[in-house]
This record gives sequence, structure tokens and C-alpha cells, in this order.
Amino acid sequence: MHFDHAGIATDDADALADLYAAAFDAPVVHEETFDGMRVTFLDLGNGYFELLEPLPDSDGAIATYLERRGPGIHHLALATDDIEATLEVAVEAGIDPIDDEPRAGAWGHEVAFLHPKSTGGVLLELVEH
Repeated sequence: MHFDHAGIATDDADALADLYAAAFDAPVVHEETFDGMRVTFLDLGNGYFELLEPLPDSDGAIATYLERRGPGIHHLALATDDIEATLEVAVEAGIDPIDDEPRAGAWGHEVAFLHPKSTGGVLLELVEH
């Protein structure tokens, strides 16, 4: 398992992508519209920033997050070669899953989220490429 990406909630993915490209030489490598949001991945060389911008008039998870907490880190993602086994081990270790089974995520990956109340206050995403 290794670090995959940091999900960052923002109201303006274009402006943030431009800033990160200039400051960190982090080019945009993938964009898509998914689950009520625009998702933009920037390549850091050893992981990604995933910029999460709600679509206009969206009442999805990212729009709600921004209303409650404002822009910032939404989640951290860990890549695994076997998401089902990793999810099972996490649950056996006492972590509460948000997703009992993996589901489709951005970029065609399988994902499962772990509840922050049982992970030290951090929303964790497991991702299998």
C-alpha cells in the first residue's frame, strides 16, 4: 500500500490547478465530471492532488462539505492492489467503513471510504487502480 492522492475541496478548480502548476510543476493529467462534481487530478510525481469542485446547483457531498467547512483537504487516499482484502483487514482492526463494499470511483478506479470517527478524524479512501 502507498499514498495515492489528497482530495482537496475547492470552489474554483481551475484557479487552484493553475496555482499548483506554477508553484509545484504539477500538470493536470486527468479531468472528469463525476457524482455531482468536477474532478481534476494533478501529477506530483509520487502521487496526485485531486481537486474536487461541485457542479453548479449541486447538492452533493463536496458542495455540502464546502458549505460546512470551506475549502481544504477533504480526504487522503491510499492505493492498494486488493481493495476487498484491505477493507476487510481495516474492519477487523476496528475501523468503521463508509462503504461496506468497493464501488466505482473517479478515473475508473474501485474505491471504498473509511469513516473519520474511527481513523483519527481523517476521511480515508482506499483505491485500487
